Parts: sequence; structure tokens; C-alpha cells
Amino acid sequence: MGKRKLGALEKVDADLPNLQNKIKRDPQSYHTDFLHQYIQYENQRQIFLQAPTSSSDSSGLISFRELIEFIAHVADCYKEETKEFPRQLIEILSQHHAQLEGELREKIVGSLVLLRKKEIIDSNTLLQCFFPILTGTPSKSLRALLFQKILSDLRSVNSKTTNHRLNRSVQTTLHNLVTEDRSSGKALWAVKITREMWKRQIWTDAKAVEIMKEAALADNEKCVVGGVRFFLGGDKEREELEDESSDEEDVDMGKLKHQLGVNKKSKKTERKLEKAAAAVKKKEKKKSQPHPLNFSALHLLHDPQGFAETLFSKHLQNTKSKLNLEQKLLVLQLVSRLIGLHKLTVISFYSYFLKYLTPRQPSVTSFLASLAQSTHNLVPPDILEPLVQKIANEFVSEAAAGEVAAAGLNAIREICVRQPLAMNDTLLQDLVMYKKSKDKGVMMASKGLLSLYRQVGADMLRKRDRGRDATIGLKSGEQTKQRFGEEAVGEIEGLDLLEKWKREERQRRRLEKGLPADGSDDEEDDDEEDWNAWNVQDDEESDDSGGWINVESDDEINISDSEDEKPAAKKVRFDVHVSDDKENGGAEKSVDEEEAALQSKLNLATTRILTPADLAKLQELRTTASVSSLMHKTHHAAKTQQQTNSQRHMDDPLTAAEIEGLASLSKGKATRAQKLALLQEHKDDREEHKSKAARKKERKESEGKSTTNKEKARKKNFLMTLGKAKSKGKRSLVEHRKVLKLHAARGKKGGRRGNRD
Repeated sequence: MGKRKLGALEKVDADLPNLQNKIKRDPQSYHTDFLHQYIQYENQRQIFLQAPTSSSDSSGLISFRELIEFIAHVADCYKEETKEFPRQLIEILSQHHAQLEGELREKIVGSLVLLRKKEIIDSNTLLQCFFPILTGTPSKSLRALLFQKILSDLRSVNSKTTNHRLNRSVQTTLHNLVTEDRSSGKALWAVKITREMWKRQIWTDAKAVEIMKEAALADNEKCVVGGVRFFLGGDKEREELEDESSDEEDVDMGKLKHQLGVNKKSKKTERKLEKAAAAVKKKEKKKSQPHPLNFSALHLLHDPQGFAETLFSKHLQNTKSKLNLEQKLLVLQLVSRLIGLHKLTVISFYSYFLKYLTPRQPSVTSFLASLAQSTHNLVPPDILEPLVQKIANEFVSEAAAGEVAAAGLNAIREICVRQPLAMNDTLLQDLVMYKKSKDKGVMMASKGLLSLYRQVGADMLRKRDRGRDATIGLKSGEQTKQRFGEEAVGEIEGLDLLEKWKREERQRRRLEKGLPADGSDDEEDDDEEDWNAWNVQDDEESDDSGGWINVESDDEINISDSEDEKPAAKKVRFDVHVSDDKENGGAEKSVDEEEAALQSKLNLATTRILTPADLAKLQELRTTASVSSLMHKTHHAAKTQQQTNSQRHMDDPLTAAEIEGLASLSKGKATRAQKLALLQEHKDDREEHKSKAARKKERKESEGKSTTNKEKARKKNFLMTLGKAKSKGKRSLVEHRKVLKLHAARGKKGGRRGNRD
């Protein structure tokens, strides 16, 4: 095998792919041929290094490209001979990338990536070669190629397990690229790589967020916009990519098995079935794996207070800032998101809005949305009150257009949702009067503000505007005015419902045994049953399975003003016309009941371990209670709403369209011709009317099923059936009787293919 004809050495130049395949099969036998080609590569390399810019011999370049590709493919077979080959390629690419011919340059990049896949060089060496060229080359095509190769290598390295060492090295390189020269546009590549890796959920740590934070504080406008857009939309991009990957088309195993059984069996069909089975198995395995806990980029910031203050002072307050209005709005949205999400205190930020709160300001709804978004319950009301007053004076008036007034009212409502104390009585009563406006947008915005203060500050409204539930809440003392800085007590939502259900179940079991309902001797038995029912039953009905939810009927709620009516058990009654002594007694009783309920919730939370069955029941009780509150709109729902108003939209951004309200939907009303065109478009998209048989036929065809013999006989040519029809007409009675007997016999056996005895 080792002896070869010398004439073969002269032909290998034109047949390198063939030699490459032979070397991969038997490296030892073709060692001499490889050395001959490697010597030619060395000669071509020396010629290139002597005059890299004056190489005009196209045949020489083609030969050099082919030799580089050939050696890269077989380098793993001759590691000792090619140990200097990767270093030589890196040297050529790093020093002469600007003068290299395009195809030769791409061939060197591809050969280095191939050597990385063969594990001849590591990822760190490859990336340290690519990064300086990516940021320094003037060639647009080379930059795109290197960017693609860098991302591909990082994804492949982190595909099976996360390579923390390489990730830290690359992140440090990108961080230095951003911080070394803040005015340079090279940092834009760090922004692109980090954003893509974050979207692919490969980098999900605080180091990647720190890189984007430094990019947002850069001096280059493109880097600033890239960093700001990452914080405003990076999480949304990641969720959309995850949804796209989860919405992959499912494999229909039943259809494939049916086709495999009916159609002609072939190896191709069997391979297709095996591939589909593997895909289904992989998908089921992915479902069983725990969902990764991905934190938002805004939550991973190390110092959100300092970041918000630096962003505001550098890009918004600084008069020498080079950002235009659109870019400043992006920075403003990010600062407001940070302040509202982390409840930061940047007092000078709110006075910045004063000169922009006018209807003549371009993109004024974005300023209003940012102002509302930066409001939280720890912002002093005396800072927000002048802003609310200016919005009311500039936007909300009889002379203002409907869209302007609606935007002003919506902005005021969004501010007051987050800080209700920013409103005063006089202004609130004036704004509520717009609920009778003829403009629908203004009317709805005013009613939204009215419904908000019925929940959080009904005492600021006139008595006629408070409504029944707010009036009852004020009379009973359940609805109180919120104080500055007041926070809701943290607890497990619906824990009192679970305690009540357990108590009722305990009483029911004691009554079934013939024991008094208020006994407590069987608590140990209850604990034992709870441990036995640790797992949730699969056949248990819950709200997720689409079952019914038990909701109390309308007649179970009795709100009466009469003193003679006595409240039934488990029903709510508030007496409005009572004496002062009775009011004091009722207040003391309600305080005692609240303390008892709080104590029972604490006992359940601190003395018991909630099993999965308890958590499933707790979720069911929460759903039932929420549906009941929505159906009956009791004062309990208003109390719950008051506690959660300040947290509303904390994680979700507030957009300018929400401030505009109905105006954003009715912009540019369609003409009659546009409406007709839209109607015709919907008609074209709508499926044509078909009979049930036609739909069934289409469904069977899409599933790959065949038709019956009767259906095939209907499509047969008439002349082909004419002979059989004539023969049927010529039958005698004896022949007809014989045919009918055979037909009946076949029917008893199950047809032509029936089981025979």
C-alpha cells in the first residue's frame, strides 16, 4: 500500500478533493502525497509574504486557496506536520486582511473555523484573532462574515453545557471594547454580539447587562441607542424567540404510521418515521425539563440608582448632548422605567417635564407616558401636584380638542394610579365633570378617573359621585385614605380562603360522624389526611381543566338598610342608619374579626406545610373568589384593588397609545372606498362555503387517506360501466336470486374480507 507510482504526484494538483478523501480513509499510505502538497503550500506562502499586495497571478491565488483548504481538511490526520499551520493562517489574516483578495480571505476564515471544529485550536484563540479584525477592517463583507462566525462559535460552544470560562473571557473583551474609547463606534459590535447572545438565552447573567449599561453611557450616538433599546426591548425579543421555537409544527405520528401501513413500504418512509419519533421524544423530554429562570435585564442591574442618575444628567440635562429628540425620548423612557420599577428617588427628573407638557410639543404623549411611568408611591405628592395641575390646565378644557383632553385625562389617571395623593379635591371634582362630555374618548377617560378614586380616595369625591360600594366602604370604615409611603402587608393571597375551607371540611366530617361541629379533637386526623393527600390527583377538577367554577348566586348577597332584618350566616350586611353606640360596637366587632382572621392566617402559614394538594385547592379558591368579585363587584374587590393599584404595570411599559386612548384607534378614519376594499379583503380570506361531505373529503385527502370503492365508482367513465349495467338488465330471475343470496351471505360474514369459519 505504501508504494505509489511517482506519476501520481504530478496529478494531485488538479485532484485535491480526491486526494483529500483518500487521506481521510488511509492517512499513512498517502503521507508522501501530503508532504508534497504541504511543500507547495510553503512555497506559495513565502511568495505571498514577500509581496502580499502585488500578487496578480490568478492561477497562483487559486492554487494557494485550494492548498489552504486541503491542509485544513486533513490537518487532524497529520498533527505533527501541521502544528504551525493555524499560527500561519492567523498571522496572514491579522497582518494582511486589508490587502487580501476577497475569496482568499474568506477561505482563510473558513479554514480557521474548520480547525476549531476539529479541535486543533480552541475557541479562545479563534475569537482573539477575529475580534481585532472585526473592529478594524474596512471591508463590510468581512465584518459580516466574522460577526456570523463569532456568534456561531459561541452558540456551538454553549450548546451542551455553558462554558463559563470562555463566556467570561469574551465578556471582558467586549466590556473593555466599550469602556476604552467611549466616543468610538467600535463598541457597536459589542452591543450587537451581547444583544444577540441575550436574545438566544446564552448569556443571561449580570455581566452581559453591565456591558449594555456601559454602552448606554457611551458618547457615540449609535452605541447609546443600541444600549438603551436593549433595556427597553431585549426581554421582549427573547420571549418572542422562545415563542417561535415552541410553536414548531407538531409531528403527526398517527398519519405517518397509517401511510407506512397502507402505502408501499420503503426505507425512506421508515427513516422518516424514525426521525419523527425522535423529534417527538425530544419534544416530550424538553417539556419535562424545568423552565429556566430568566431575570429581566432591568432587574440584573448592579446600581440602578446611579445608572438612572448618570443617564439623566449625561444625555438629558447636558446641553452639549448630541442626541436628537427621538433618541432623547428613548433615554427618557429608560430612565422612567428604572425609576418606576426600582422605586428610585430622582427629584430633579420631574421638573425636567415642565417645559414639555404642552399640546404643541412634538411626541407629547411619549412625554406623558414617561412621566406616568416614573411615578410610584414613594414620590412626594408636592412634587407631582404641580405637574398634574399643569397637565389639567394645558390639556383639559372646554376649548381643547377631544383627543387632547382625553390624552390629558388618561395621563392624569395613570399618574394617580401610581400615586393617588398627587390629586387635590377641587381639581378632581372638576375633572370628574367631564364624564358627561359628548366626546367618547373624553367621557371614558373621565369615568376611568372617577372609578379609580372610588377605590382609593372616595372621600375626595362628591357624595353623588361616590357610588354605592364606596359609600358603604366609607360608612363601615373599611375604605380608608391611603397615607404617604404606606405599603401593603406581604402575605400569601387567598390563605384565609384556604383556612375557611379547611374549617368547613372539618365541621362537615364531624357532623357526618355524629359529633359536634365545633370540636377540635380530630386535628391530628386532619394532619394525617393532609399528608396522605400530598400529591394532587390527576382526575381532580380544577379551573385549568376547563371545569365549572362554583360562584355564589346573586341572592346570597344582601345589603340592607333596615334594622329589623337579621343577617344570615356567611352573608354581609351593613346597617347605615344606626346609633353611635351601635356603630362603635360594630367597629370594635369588625376590628376583633380582622384580628382573628389575621391570627388564623398566621397560624396556617407558620404551623403547617402546604402540600401540592393544598396549593392546587388554594388556586381554585382564588379563581372562584376573583370571579365572584368580578360578577358582584362587592366592596371586598374594591379593597383588594386598592392594595394592588400601586403595583399595576410595574413590569410592563406604558406606551403613548395608552395615553392617547380612543384617539389612537380612530386616527385617520377610513373612507368609503377603503372600507369596501377592506371588506373585499376579508371576503377573499374567508373560506368558501362547502358541504359537510366536501369538507370531509378534503380532510381525508390532507390526512393521506384513500377513498372508498363507491366513491371511486362514481368517478368512473360511463362507457366503462355500460357493459355491467346491460348485463344486470339481462339477468333472469334465477340468476338475480342467486346474486342476492350471495350478497346476504357475504354480509353475514362481514363482507368480502370477513373472517371465515
